[in-house]
Amino acid sequence: MPLHHIELWVPDLERARTTWGWLLTRLGWEKYQDWPAGVSWREGDTYLVVEQSPALSAGAHERTRPGLNHLAFHVADAAALDALYAEAPGHGWSPLFAERYPHAGGPEHRAAYLEDADGFEVELVAPAGEPR
Repeated sequence: MPLHHIELWVPDLERARTTWGWLLTRLGWEKYQDWPAGVSWREGDTYLVVEQSPALSAGAHERTRPGLNHLAFHVADAAALDALYAEAPGHGWSPLFAERYPHAGGPEHRAAYLEDADGFEVELVAPAGEPR
């Protein structure tokens, strides 16, 4: 069975609407639900929620602590990866491992690693066999 949904608690919902909204829309996801404390986007039967819960116990996600390190998404091809990587800083995402782009994950793995202001990391992965 495929993944049903992922829920991320964020400290700043409006910032997350902008960063995650841009990224997920560019990846082909569609806005699914929207309410005062959160928003979600859907791809097929899977959806991703960002929510600003009053029960938050910290101000930022720390990907190096136990728990979620990052989310990885497929991209259509190497050209799409390059375009997303170039556009990301203008939409609240900072490159990680920039000196090794696009092979920070190894010589046979073409990907971009990005982090938002709240400490969430995403990995954008081009199909295997794409030009280097």
